[in-house]
Amino acid sequence: MTYIVSLFLLGLVLGLVAVASNPAPYFAALGLVIAAGAGCGVLIGYGGSFLSLVLFLIYLGGMLVVFAYSAALAAEPFPEAWGDRSVLVYVLFYVLGVMVMVWCFWGGWYESCWVAMDELKELMPLRGDTSGVSMMYSSGGGLLVLCAWVLLLTLFVVLELTRGLSRGAVRAI
Repeated sequence: MTYIVSLFLLGLVLGLVAVASNPAPYFAALGLVIAAGAGCGVLIGYGGSFLSLVLFLIYLGGMLVVFAYSAALAAEPFPEAWGDRSVLVYVLFYVLGVMVMVWCFWGGWYESCWVAMDELKELMPLRGDTSGVSMMYSSGGGLLVLCAWVLLLTLFVVLELTRGLSRGAVRAI
């Protein structure tokens, strides 16, 4: 299990490097999806399966809106990819920075943090996030519905802004 969580953490760092180093919104959105998936995989490794599912679905819904808006505003015919020279310099710089930070903080801080929530008690019949599910639907149900409504409204606003060349708010004047 430790190897899988380490793999997810590596994917999270590489996804964030992909977002930080890329000027084109197409590839940056792909990096955000990779980072979100890896972050939710880390949450699953620590016992929060329902929380990671909800975060992944909400985050991907929000990312769909942001990607549609940014792709419509920055429609480049030839966007810069990860293999271009200018982007590759940034990638190497960020990877080197991550390696320096790992070298600075390497020293045993991770040894006590690798225990999942379900492994703290013997023969635990419930998952670690079941109490969070009941709290979200009892106390936070209204906020959950409000957040879903705001995402839907934002999607319609973005689609109205980027409707076409002659109609909509974003057009060539």
